[in-house]
Amino acid sequence: MPPPAPAPAAVRIVGRGRAGGALAGALTAVGWDVEVVPGRDATTADGVDLVVLAVPDDAVAEVAAAVGPGSAVVAHLSGSRGLDVLGPHARPASIHPLVALPTAALGAERLRAGAWFAVAGDAIAGRVVRALGGRAVEVPDEHRAAYHAAACIASNHLVALLGQVERVAAPIGVPLEAYLDLARATVDNVAALGPAAALTGPAARGDTATLDRHRAALDPAERAAYEALVHEARRLAGRV
Repeated sequence: MPPPAPAPAAVRIVGRGRAGGALAGALTAVGWDVEVVPGRDATTADGVDLVVLAVPDDAVAEVAAAVGPGSAVVAHLSGSRGLDVLGPHARPASIHPLVALPTAALGAERLRAGAWFAVAGDAIAGRVVRALGGRAVEVPDEHRAAYHAAACIASNHLVALLGQVERVAAPIGVPLEAYLDLARATVDNVAALGPAAALTGPAARGDTATLDRHRAALDPAERAAYEALVHEARRLAGRV
């Protein structure tokens, strides 16, 4: 049987953006006592178990410095920042959901759907993850930037890539939807086989004639991105 959920705690979330709203909704749904402080209004680390700074990465240090002292853990949701930005507080933590949060409502659902979280610092970070039914991975300060870069590649860069698919296909009358099942199946293949074994296509098999036809067909504005990813595909296939 799975371990019992940790006892609910009292949480104060500073910030009403998508991340803060998503976490507030998710923790409220599992029975935690959640208070949301609008914007970056001044607050203290008293009267709750955990204060979460749900503010942009570059604002974490400033907001942390403005939080009055107290016994609560003070945590941030930043993927790229370490614990050092919470320097004024004796019990720092970080809890970064490895989840796309396009809206607070959808984000709250995703945070409770077995999501991965990068955690560091005080043990309450892991307690939050367990309460949400998630999976935690410890990422120390010196690896936070690389961890977050990989997250951006997996999510933001994938969206940008599909934007290129849409641009290339639209003039020939093929909708983006026609390619999405291909993309989903490819991600499933990576999950089942790993990236190298899942790779198919002309770059993987060394079909330079087909690659040349692609180059000739592409708008010049699309070629740089195409060439960069052909190189990465050849690298993954061991052809570079």
